[in-house]
Amino acid sequence: MKEITQKLEGKINRLTNKTFKFDERIKEGWFSAVYFLKTKEIAENKLPDNYVTMQFFQKENAVLCGTDEAIALLHTFAENPETLEIHSLKDGDRIDPYESVLTVSGAYQQFGFLEGIIDGILGRRTSVATNVYNVVKAARTSGKQKPVIFMGDRDDHYTQQAGDGYAAFIGGSTAQATHAMNEWWGKKGMGTMPHALIQMFRGDIVAASKAYHEMYPEDDLVALVDYNNDVITDSLKVAHEFGKDLQAVRIDTSRTLVDKYFLRNHHLMGTFDPRGVNPELTFALRKALDDEGFSHVRIMLSGGFTESRITHFEKLGVPVDMYGVGGSLLKINIGFTGDNVLLNGSPEAKEGRRFRPNPRLEKVTMNQAD
Repeated sequence: MKEITQKLEGKINRLTNKTFKFDERIKEGWFSAVYFLKTKEIAENKLPDNYVTMQFFQKENAVLCGTDEAIALLHTFAENPETLEIHSLKDGDRIDPYESVLTVSGAYQQFGFLEGIIDGILGRRTSVATNVYNVVKAARTSGKQKPVIFMGDRDDHYTQQAGDGYAAFIGGSTAQATHAMNEWWGKKGMGTMPHALIQMFRGDIVAASKAYHEMYPEDDLVALVDYNNDVITDSLKVAHEFGKDLQAVRIDTSRTLVDKYFLRNHHLMGTFDPRGVNPELTFALRKALDDEGFSHVRIMLSGGFTESRITHFEKLGVPVDMYGVGGSLLKINIGFTGDNVLLNGSPEAKEGRRFRPNPRLEKVTMNQAD
């Protein structure tokens, strides 16, 4: 846990305005709730000299993400943003329920119409970062951190990839599947072969792996071995063909299938759920590889993994070396709220809300986002 926390909280420099590709229609209020736009006009005409402090919080123990994006949004679209006073925690900070993570002070008409957009940014990024953090934590046992690959490209709209990939990085994932997921922090996507590659070689995993290895000899060779629903047979085929060059095999068996290994060994059935990627199949694969001298070949599992499923596998001591996780990491389960809590320097908030000073907040200046 110490290493994960250091990674999360070790980022010093904020992302800058140049990182983000905002839609210019934000300035026109296109993405703001209409009642915010009406309130902006009322403030301009009836209360032009108001000075408010807006405070953002959420209600879970979480890993914060999205503050740099929210600050860049304010600096890009607020009116006279250089006059705003902004205090914020940093992406990667661990946060408590109701802890203030961001405060913005200025005239309401300068920035109030951005409230909902900021809530959405913080909610999505913090949800993904927290989900990833919890999965990474689950994949850490006996002092060893197993890699977690973020494979969420197919689980949401492609326009979310850059932000989700960054949030996954903040949460502690080892690598991301697409180049877009790495855009904000300067890395490249990582991946080997899909089922489509094996399909074009008519199910011949050795031929598909040869083609891959010839085209990308500098890559670690990781063979996807569930195409024929015969994981152990195909793993041994590629292991015998490539020897030390084979770095890992990946199992991604559908939850609707029972691997042929169990169909050949009926006596093993009846005491566990044999469908999909399961502990018993992984144990059997590890033994088969070791028995034939391929103990160097690592095992990667993917397909419907969640924090609870990884925790279950780890408690059983399943010999998995890395996990690929996708859709479960994109569940939006943390919502942020922005409240006006001070008016012209005095407490003024809706019943049940109040100004919550947070000594951890840092003042943010315009040049930090240029």
